[in-house]
Amino acid sequence: MKVTFAALSLLSTALAVSPTPKGIDVSSYQGNVAWSTVKSGGAQFAYIKATEGISNTNAYFSQQYTGASNAGLIRGSYHFAQPASSSGAAQAKYFIAHGGGWSADGKTLPGALDIEYNPSGATCYGLSQSAMVSWIKDFSDTYHTSTGRYPVIYTTTDWWTTCTGNSGAFGATNPLWIARYSSSVGILPNGWPYHYFWQYADTGAFPGSQDVWNGDTAGLFRFAKGG
Repeated sequence: MKVTFAALSLLSTALAVSPTPKGIDVSSYQGNVAWSTVKSGGAQFAYIKATEGISNTNAYFSQQYTGASNAGLIRGSYHFAQPASSSGAAQAKYFIAHGGGWSADGKTLPGALDIEYNPSGATCYGLSQSAMVSWIKDFSDTYHTSTGRYPVIYTTTDWWTTCTGNSGAFGATNPLWIARYSSSVGILPNGWPYHYFWQYADTGAFPGSQDVWNGDTAGLFRFAKGG
């Protein structure tokens, strides 16, 4: 099909004025996802859990990651942090080796570090606030050295304040994915003047948790490409 300059201009305009893109994040709990249904329902992006710690992987990762891509969604991977079990660098390397990489192909989101409440122990994994900041930096720097992108940080303002002392050390480098199940994102953690992604509900029209990109479709594509 021949694409004219006029057609490209119309496409560019359409992308620029697209409404705020919706997305989801999923893990093994969702099993095999019907991605064509997710796409037809209006979702444009997805984050898929790849790893946890240095020994756990998502058994459904291939179906979820490849399926999202085949359906035409922009997709990326996330790592659930376990700071008490091993270093940030070790977990970043494990993540990258098991689906957490990034490439500037326009359809791959940078990897995300899911750093939040400990589901099975002390809220801050037994680390002091300064030790937690160091752990996150270790993960972030290792990921950046390997991929050329800083990982997105997924967290809540409450956890971040409690466990890092509300550190402002990452706002200039790491995109923020804020989790808050409310009508607005609320107060953001220190150092971030704005968020990139907002997880606003753990259930909804799509499988998994419900997310939204803070911008338009054109901006989402630029972010995926590294802009």
